[in-house]
Amino acid sequence: MARTFRVFRDGAVLAAFFILLVLIAAKLDKAADSTVRGPFHVIDGDTLAAGGERLRLQGMDAPELDQTCEDDRGRPWACGVEARRLLIRLVAGGEVECLGRERDKYHRLLVRCHSGATSINGTLVRQGLAIASGRYTQEQVAARRERLGLWAGQFESPHDWRASRGMMDDMSFVQAFMDWVKRMTGWQ
Repeated sequence: MARTFRVFRDGAVLAAFFILLVLIAAKLDKAADSTVRGPFHVIDGDTLAAGGERLRLQGMDAPELDQTCEDDRGRPWACGVEARRLLIRLVAGGEVECLGRERDKYHRLLVRCHSGATSINGTLVRQGLAIASGRYTQEQVAARRERLGLWAGQFESPHDWRASRGMMDDMSFVQAFMDWVKRMTGWQ
């Protein structure tokens, strides 16, 4: 009986220790984010500028500014311009806060932006004016189901559109690996 109690006690202490470590790591992880507040200048559907800082909205990819898409009748529409217009409306006026810590290969801070409880990144995807890339999959499923924005007709993904015009933004495997090592070690 005493052995069972010790095993249970030791297991409970170990579980509490791991929970404490997870909470500390979460707190440190959140503390590492840089916070950027407006006013913001909207470059395109997924890029902002604030002061001298360029910000790239993380977890989504909006059409390029001069990209066009087709509606459900095959008529072209300026989906890149519409994505930018929506982002302008989302960052105008309110208390917008962007959080991020990583940078892309263009040295833009990768951010998640909020206006109050509303996710700006998620709203762009939910309105069908950006494609989810790693996050916001539920928002994309809803936009696609309701045939909003890009999902109302035909479009080329922003990634493929850039690639077809020689604007490829993919990094080589070696560069991607080095960036991962830098993020994991904090090495600059």
